[in-house]
Amino acid sequence: MAYDFTNSRGQKYYLHSKEVILRGSGKKQTIYYFSREMGSNAIELPQGFEAMEVQKTGLPVLKKK
Repeated sequence: MAYDFTNSRGQKYYLHSKEVILRGSGKKQTIYYFSREMGSNAIELPQGFEAMEVQKTGLPVLKKK
């Protein structure tokens, strides 16, 4: 089951991850992002992270604990 976050405006977002290759070094890095639709790469909340809302925009972000 994917992690979902409901902001103060009542909008639900789902957490996703994707592995990308960095252009300069060629290293692989995992990026995390929220989407309003649940996709095939939706994940649970990674250990050591917490979700919070940006008060100005209402968008969810991940923050390291």
